[in-house]
Amino acid sequence: MEKMIYLDNAATTRTAPEVVNAMLPYFTEHYGNPSSIYGFAAANKEVVSKQRERIAEVLGAKANEIYFTAGGTESDNWALIATAEAYEGKGKHIITSKIEHHAILHTCEYLEKRGYEVTYLDVDENGLVDPADVEKAIREDTILVSIMYANNEIGSIQPIREIGEITHRHGVLFHTDAVQAFCQVPINVDECHIDMLSASGHKLNGPKGIGFLYIRKGVKIRSFIHGGAQERKRRAGTENVPGIVGLGKAVELASGSMAERAEKERELRDYLISRIEKEIPYCRLNGDREKRLPNNVNFSFRFIEGESMLIMLDMKGICASSGSACTSGSLDPSHVLLAIGLPHEIAHGSLRMTLGADTSKEDLDYVVEQLKEIIEQLRGMSPLYEDFVKKQK
Repeated sequence: MEKMIYLDNAATTRTAPEVVNAMLPYFTEHYGNPSSIYGFAAANKEVVSKQRERIAEVLGAKANEIYFTAGGTESDNWALIATAEAYEGKGKHIITSKIEHHAILHTCEYLEKRGYEVTYLDVDENGLVDPADVEKAIREDTILVSIMYANNEIGSIQPIREIGEITHRHGVLFHTDAVQAFCQVPINVDECHIDMLSASGHKLNGPKGIGFLYIRKGVKIRSFIHGGAQERKRRAGTENVPGIVGLGKAVELASGSMAERAEKERELRDYLISRIEKEIPYCRLNGDREKRLPNNVNFSFRFIEGESMLIMLDMKGICASSGSACTSGSLDPSHVLLAIGLPHEIAHGSLRMTLGADTSKEDLDYVVEQLKEIIEQLRGMSPLYEDFVKKQK
């Protein structure tokens, strides 16, 4: 393949060279276990603490509120399961939305099998939760509200501050899955009354296998992984020092360039949206047009089967997706697109393109030209499209 244009940064990002360089010494030179007491190893304890401080500063949090995990999925599981167990004396009711990542939805299903009750809130046609619906759903036995900061498929950014104000007023814990939003948009946990927040390193040009859970001081959350006394006795297991260093460096780079990068991505995003809407008929932009991640473009194309479109794009050197990478092997249409009201046949023809720091306008021009040809070719083989055209005449 001579040319490759990577437009699947919501699935994972390229690890930045600066991140790799920062990590390397901790594999071969500074390899000590931070829990050991001798100087060679104890120095790594300070290194880990420094990364904790760096992440906390970006969120407006305290360093001792940051707990390192293996990634966003573990953080989500920890937030829900451990909170449910710790607060079951107050109640067994949890509120979430229908468009959450499966790390949340499947964890909720797990809790339902164990006697917890979950309310799944509807979203509007743009994928937004109405804060009034959150307030209506809160009951005396509600112990947790979990609403993602920004959707991983359609990019819609939720009214997190308003939801946080509501949960705070009712004395209910508030968790947000910010895996897609962290270092893409500014987040302040105090301003938004966020009690727990999940994030992952590989979504911001950091390494895979490392993430964190922010837990506000005073939240009585239990341990999720049991064993040693690491992470202040809340998350057992030898610290992944190279991964933590990589995450810290990635956060330093991403937070420092966030405003400039978001402006560039937003301009390219809107350029791509405009070209597709003008040049490819019978398409629909999915997600809110304004309250949207800077790098997210998601379209549904009528009379198209998404998998065929992705394969043909791949043959042209274009990497994109039809939805979450965690469900890429599924033949079912996206639960997010169904939740915003799309019928199955249109949801099946979806395409998610997520831009990165290296994406150029020339890349997007190439993508649009290839996409136009591919869609025309696929529609030419569709009897549904043929019937539709005849009816239009």
